[in-house]
Amino acid sequence: MAKSEEMTLSKLAALHASEYQPVDVERIKHAVREILLAVGEDPDREGLLETPDRVARMYAEVFSGLHTNPAIHLQKLFTQKHDEMVIVKDIEFASCCEHHLLPFTGKAHIGYLPDGKVVGLSKLARVVDVVAKRPQVQERMTETIADLIMSEVQPRGVGVIIEASHSCMTIRGVRKPGAMTITSAVRGLVKSNPMTRNELMTLVYNKS
Repeated sequence: MAKSEEMTLSKLAALHASEYQPVDVERIKHAVREILLAVGEDPDREGLLETPDRVARMYAEVFSGLHTNPAIHLQKLFTQKHDEMVIVKDIEFASCCEHHLLPFTGKAHIGYLPDGKVVGLSKLARVVDVVAKRPQVQERMTETIADLIMSEVQPRGVGVIIEASHSCMTIRGVRKPGAMTITSAVRGLVKSNPMTRNELMTLVYNKS
C-alpha cells in the first residue's frame, strides 16, 4: 500500500473515532412527555400516545450530523489542472435553530478555486447536509463549511453563501413570512481579491 494511501486511511480512522455518541432516544421520549404535561396536555390520550417516540426518532434524524464528522466527505481528492472557479449552487438543506429548536430551510452556494486538486461535486452537498443536521445558527453553519473546505481541500480560495427562511421569525415573535437571511463566508483569494469575489457573486446570482 502506498504511503499516501496509508495516511488517508489513518486520517479517515481518526475522523470516524472523533464522532459523537448516539442519540439517547429513551431520554428524549421522557423529556417530550414532560413537555406535554408542562403545557397542560395529556400525554396518555390517544392522539399523543406515540408522540414521544415519534419526536425522539425525528430528533435522531434531524440531529444526525452530530454523529458524523463532515470532513470525512472531503478526503478523496482528484488531481485536476483546473484553475478557475468551481461552483455548486442551490444545495437545498434543512436545519434546526439552536435558540428555539425550530427549523430553518434554504439553499447553500459553494465556490472554490482549486490548487491542483478538486473534490467530487456531490461531496460538497454531503458536507452541507452533515453540518446542517445539528442544532445550528446560520452564521456558524456558513463559517464551518468554508473552513472545512479550506482545511481539507486546500484550494486557493473558497466562498460560501447561504440563504434561508427561519421559522423562529415566520411563525412566532415578529412573524414575518417571506423574510430571508443571507450569510457569507469567504477565504483565501475569494476574500482578498475583489474581482474573484465579484465573479462568485455573479455566477451564483446570474439567472440568465
